[in-house]
Amino acid sequence: MSALILSEHDVIRHLPMSECIEAMAAVLAARARGEAQMPLRSVLRGEGMSGMLGLMPASRGGGAPAYSVKAVCVFPGNPRLGLDAHQGVVALFDGETGRPTAVLNGSAVTSIRTAAVSALATRLLAPGRGGTLAIVGAGVQAAAHVRALLAVRDFEEVRICARTAEHARALAERAALEHAASGARFEAFAGAREALDGAQVVLTATNSSTPVLERGWLAPGAHVNAIGASIPSARELDVATLAQAELFVDARESLAAEAGEYRLALAEGAIAGIEHVRAELGEVAAGLHPGRSGAQALTVFRSLGIGVEDLAAAELALAGARRAGAGVEVEL
Repeated sequence: MSALILSEHDVIRHLPMSECIEAMAAVLAARARGEAQMPLRSVLRGEGMSGMLGLMPASRGGGAPAYSVKAVCVFPGNPRLGLDAHQGVVALFDGETGRPTAVLNGSAVTSIRTAAVSALATRLLAPGRGGTLAIVGAGVQAAAHVRALLAVRDFEEVRICARTAEHARALAERAALEHAASGARFEAFAGAREALDGAQVVLTATNSSTPVLERGWLAPGAHVNAIGASIPSARELDVATLAQAELFVDARESLAAEAGEYRLALAEGAIAGIEHVRAELGEVAAGLHPGRSGAQALTVFRSLGIGVEDLAAAELALAGARRAGAGVEVEL
């Protein structure tokens, strides 16, 4: 029995963003129809440790059934060491025999599929065309999201701000070179309020324990992708933003268990409960929900990351690697 091992380089090369966006649309729609399943992720916090270990299993039926599990460590201090905060692996299993088929670098899978889901949310929920993209954060996820969001919308301007000004400038300069063909202007901003001024699409990609934006900073009709600070003790959005927005999520149960913004808004009585969620993104992708109510509504997609996304992204990367003869086959 053998399995294919895919390194970070292998995953990046064989998981193209445009194809991953479509894979995310398909698997989230499949979950909305009951064709793919996963439990809420389980989390272990070791005594005295600065990070945590999460386990995220998933399954998909149909003609080519499969299981997957991602074991991911989240260490918020890693960026200071030049490392991605997310470290781990994704394992794939044949759904008919249970045979392990592949083990993939989890950091690369996570960064690409998370950005692809945000791009899908932007395509489905953000009104209009072009405009300004504002990004709060300048780490691995912020860089992946520049590529993903430019794949679904022709932004005229991309503004980047971060807690460390040098990081924001570095990402803006690197993105300007990498995406010169997009025609967008890339600029680093000193603060989030200035960066968000008039922006049609906003991304928050931080590990902040306190809000990085306020409701009053968001333009009418703006769409926000909030993808960071995904533990109950952290939050990127203030209560007013969550309470006044049309809220979309990847999974309701993940929001209720893991999103600090939701839990605080609920505790303060600003929202009534899970019925505040307008829809899951998969329900919109499957045509089961119309999405935003109108062009002037404020929409928020609160991304927590779910196992079926890892399953679909890993399968896509595996297929590409097998066609190219990439990876290392290992006997188990």
